[in-house]
Amino acid sequence: MGLIGGMARTAVVAGTATAVSNRVSRRQAGRWASQEDAAYAQQQQQAAPPQYQQQQYQQPEPTAAPVDTGDMLEQLEKLAQLRDSGVLTPLEFETQKARLLAG
Repeated sequence: MGLIGGMARTAVVAGTATAVSNRVSRRQAGRWASQEDAAYAQQQQQAAPPQYQQQQYQQPEPTAAPVDTGDMLEQLEKLAQLRDSGVLTPLEFETQKARLLAG
């Protein structure tokens, strides 16, 4: 083995050592960061006054607007007449009916 072989071997060993060292450093930094995050979250939770801690709120259920069924029935009958007379296609009738029923 000549000079070049010794240099190549040294380069491989140094490169491998650097890669391993970087991997260990990144893993340790990740562990420290997760520990710090957990400690910070715990500290914030303990430090927050009770009125500022997260609370479970229930959204009020939406109420539907009152529907005048008599008017709706009249409109549906008119749509059906338009469909039956050929003014509206069955697809147009279904689209208008869905729009009317959706409110």
